[in-house]
Amino acid sequence: MSTPTSAELRRWRRHLADERAEAAVYRDLASRRTGEEREILLALAEAEGRHEAHWLALLGEHAGPHRAGALRTRVLGWLARRFGSVFVLALAQRAEARSTYDVDTDATPQMAADERIHAEVVRGLATRGRQQMSGTFRAAVFGANDGLVSNLALVLGVGASGVSPSIVLLTGLGGLLAGAASMGAGEYVSVSSQRELLDASRPASDAGHALPLLDTDANELALVYRARGMTQDAAAERAATVLASLAEYERLEAINGQLLRTSTALPDPSGAHLAPQRDEHEAIGTAWGAATASFLFFASGAVIPVIPYLLGATGGVAVAWSAGLVGAALLTTGAVVGLLSGSSPAARALRQLAIGWGAAGLTYLLGLSFGSAGL
Repeated sequence: MSTPTSAELRRWRRHLADERAEAAVYRDLASRRTGEEREILLALAEAEGRHEAHWLALLGEHAGPHRAGALRTRVLGWLARRFGSVFVLALAQRAEARSTYDVDTDATPQMAADERIHAEVVRGLATRGRQQMSGTFRAAVFGANDGLVSNLALVLGVGASGVSPSIVLLTGLGGLLAGAASMGAGEYVSVSSQRELLDASRPASDAGHALPLLDTDANELALVYRARGMTQDAAAERAATVLASLAEYERLEAINGQLLRTSTALPDPSGAHLAPQRDEHEAIGTAWGAATASFLFFASGAVIPVIPYLLGATGGVAVAWSAGLVGAALLTTGAVVGLLSGSSPAARALRQLAIGWGAAGLTYLLGLSFGSAGL
């Protein structure tokens, strides 16, 4: 084997340090988990250990002392040790997706494939957390963003018309209260209605008791599955499986003279069999939780454009401060959404800023036109 160049040694050492740091991140995350999630995270750490061994073998006597991994990996490890939340998993998902092993001739094809699959494993773990928080988090993000944009637009539009600062302040506070109440009420009605629709779509709890009495030749049960979206063949197969299981359940019940509900191999004759086997993940949150989050976060966002006027600022100074404070808040909310979605925080932050400032800019120009016209 030829002597490695200085550039190769630096690259291999960097890969080695990153693999060690990533394995530490997964172990730290696993220390805050239990059950299946803990086992998955430890398996990921073990896989990173295999990659570490590959780079150690290439480096040999040139491995040198332990080095710190990339800054983003070290930050990820710090977050994992202190929080272990869905945010860290989303960051880990991005880190895995950035792997350069596809184009690194010294990394094996198996290592490159590992990194791609690791990204999907972490995506799956992060998805669990996203689903658990999706209802309330959605309401919080929308509430904060609406509060920031709508009240900034309201304050700038009214202020640009030339009215006194006290009127601008009163308008901003009125917009805060009215908007927060409207958002909270709207979220409550929205989530309550969605839950009611989902409840209406679920099988009746007592419908399953009719299953043992069905004519197995006509097999009406297959019609239920077809009505819920399954193909004719798939519906017939599922119905036949359910009815055969129920027949076996009744046979054993007759032999033992008691209900064998403890057996995992036998079905409980309830309406659950009337729903097709599919993963719906109806993570919509609670109505009160969404309403409260929307109200509070709208209010917290809507107060930011008013702060300069509360502190006595007027004219262009107040406008600049309002726009600047809201801009910083929009960048923050956009970055948070980007992190949670596993996409670029910078791109989401800039998109949020452009939308918010664009909407506020339109109302500001409208206020200027009204003021210049003396209306």
